[in-house]
Amino acid sequence: MIFRARQFTFTFPRPALVMGIVNVTPDSFSDGGQFLDASAAVEHARKLIAEGADLLDIGGESTRPNAAPVDEAEELRRVLPVIEKLAEEIKVPLSIDTMKPAVAQAALRAGASIVNDVAANRTDPVMWRIVAEAGAGYVAMHMQGTPQTMQQKPVYRDVVAEVNEFFGDRLARLKEAGVAAEQVVLDPGLGFGKTLEHNLQLLAAMRSLTNWHRPLVLGASRKSFLRAFAGETPAASRLPGSLACACWGVARGANIVRAHDVEATRQALRVTESLLTAEN
Repeated sequence: MIFRARQFTFTFPRPALVMGIVNVTPDSFSDGGQFLDASAAVEHARKLIAEGADLLDIGGESTRPNAAPVDEAEELRRVLPVIEKLAEEIKVPLSIDTMKPAVAQAALRAGASIVNDVAANRTDPVMWRIVAEAGAGYVAMHMQGTPQTMQQKPVYRDVVAEVNEFFGDRLARLKEAGVAAEQVVLDPGLGFGKTLEHNLQLLAAMRSLTNWHRPLVLGASRKSFLRAFAGETPAASRLPGSLACACWGVARGANIVRAHDVEATRQALRVTESLLTAEN
């Protein structure tokens, strides 16, 4: 199984990739405001690379529940200086975390290689055509609703079946838009329009999500559903639950783990993979 993102190629099976998170935002649920300044965001990105990040995911608009939308000009102002600087000096793929086609296009021109699209439930193909023309990687994430509505009583007849149906539909639509399967990775969207029970059901059924023969992204890091186990504590205190989800997911077929805490995640995954190898 191959994942291609412009000049980068990853061949699976291989050790799980760790995607470090760089939030260039004032209001992200976990670290909002810490890296809003471009120089602080670049320095944080360097730190994540030193800790072992295989990819970096850079976002200028929070997608936490009820987050206020950011206009295109402001999102570009936040992310482009960061991407341009990092593209000059680091050798790992840069991902732009955006729902806006124009932001994705500008980020790709600035040096990004992947578009992480939490709004892959879109029907307009403009974003997909931009990805196709650039030969970029694309993360198709499942979300019920929008960040403003997604946690307003999400309901599914069968969350695992519906996420799988979504993946099949997106792969077909992406192919129609000119995006090759090798450019696509899939993300079940933990926490995006899902209750605690929905998230647990998806984690328990990770193996069934591998049937599309595309790499799977797992993004549980510091998510609010982990409050059920950590209590009403700061988001950073959810690291143990985040690591449990990451290790469980990789043991059941996830290939890329999106993480705030890169060093701890990388170490936990390497131990998990060593145990799986010893078991076999």
